[in-house]
Amino acid sequence: MHRPPAPPTPPATPGPDRPGTRWWRTDRARVGFVAAVPLLGLVSEYLGFVALVAAIVLVWKDSPWQKGTKVIVTIGAMALLGGVLPDPPEDGAATVAAEADGKGVAAGALASASPSVAGTTPKPSPRPRPEAADYRGMTLDDARDRAEAAGFGVDEHDASDQDKSIMMRLNWTVCFQKTGWTSSGTRTIDFGAVKNGSPCPAADGGAIPWPTMPDLVWKTWKTAHQEVAALGTVPDDHIRASTAYVNDQLPDEGEYDDWRVCATDPAEGGDVTVDLWVTLELTHPDNGCPDPDREDGDRPNLPDRDDDGDPDYRDPFPGDRNRTSAFPNGLTGGSDDSSDGNGGGGGGGHWNCPRTRWC
Repeated sequence: MHRPPAPPTPPATPGPDRPGTRWWRTDRARVGFVAAVPLLGLVSEYLGFVALVAAIVLVWKDSPWQKGTKVIVTIGAMALLGGVLPDPPEDGAATVAAEADGKGVAAGALASASPSVAGTTPKPSPRPRPEAADYRGMTLDDARDRAEAAGFGVDEHDASDQDKSIMMRLNWTVCFQKTGWTSSGTRTIDFGAVKNGSPCPAADGGAIPWPTMPDLVWKTWKTAHQEVAALGTVPDDHIRASTAYVNDQLPDEGEYDDWRVCATDPAEGGDVTVDLWVTLELTHPDNGCPDPDREDGDRPNLPDRDDDGDPDYRDPFPGDRNRTSAFPNGLTGGSDDSSDGNGGGGGGGHWNCPRTRWC
C-alpha cells in the first residue's frame, strides 16, 4: 500500500542550551564573541582580529547552527571588524628610520589611527650617535680592548682602498672610528685601521698617501740618509748603502759620509712604503757617477790598469797586479817581480784569481 512521504524535518534553530554544556559552547558565548569583535577592534586592531578568530572557531566548531547561519554570522563578524578599522595612510605603512651610525635601515611601522592635520605621518628624528673616547692613533688591539671594556660592540676594517684582512691587531693603528646602534639597542663602534707606520688616508676607504722618494742624486750619504729617514715610513736600519761601480768597495761605516749618491732604489718619485728596503748607490766624490743613459744597463767598473780588482784611484800600486791597497807587500810574500804579477818566487807561486781584489 502506498504511503505518503514523511514531512521534512525543520532546520534546527538556536535555542536553550542543554544542561551541563560548557560556557564557551553555549549560544550566548558565540553571540558574545561576535559582538565583541567590533568593540575590541576599536581598542586595538590586534585584539579585534583575535576576537574575530575566536568567534569563527566557536561558531563553526561543535555548533548546532545550520551551515547557512554560520556563513551569515561569519561574514557579519568580519564586516563589523572592517567597519571599525582605520583607513591605511596614503604614503604606506613603512617609514625609514636612520640609525645612529648613519646607515639607512628600513623599519616597518604601523600608521597612526588618526591622521595628522596635514594628512601625512611625521618622520621620527634620527637617534643621536653614542659618545665614545677618541681611540685614533692607538694600536687596534688596545683600542678594541678599551672599547669593549666601555660596553661597545666592536668591529674593524682596513681603512685603505686595499681592503686587506686584518690578521694581527698589534700591527695595525686606528685612523677612523664610527659609533652606532644595533637593532637591539647595543652601542657599537667600527674602527678603520692601517698597518703600523702607514699614513692615514684622507677619508675612510681612500688611498694611503705614501711619501715618495726625493731627488738625492749627488747628495752626500749622510744628507740622503737623513732625508729618507725623515719620510717616516722606513726604519733607519732599512736604509743601506751600496757602490755605484761593480769593482768599488765602501770603506768602513762612518768613513763614507761624504760619498755621493748616484742612484736610488726605489727611484725618484716612487712610493716609499712600510717595510721597504731603500738602497743608495754611492761613489767617491773624485770618481763621479756612471752615465745613467749608457746602453749596457749594467753597473760599470772603475778604471783598473793592473786588473787586480783594486780601482786605480785607491790602488797604491796601479801597475803591480801582485800588490793592492789591502796587501801592499804582495800576496806571495817574496816575489821581486812586481811588474807582470806572473813571476815565481819563494812564496810558492801565485793565486789564480783574476778580476778580484785578492790577487
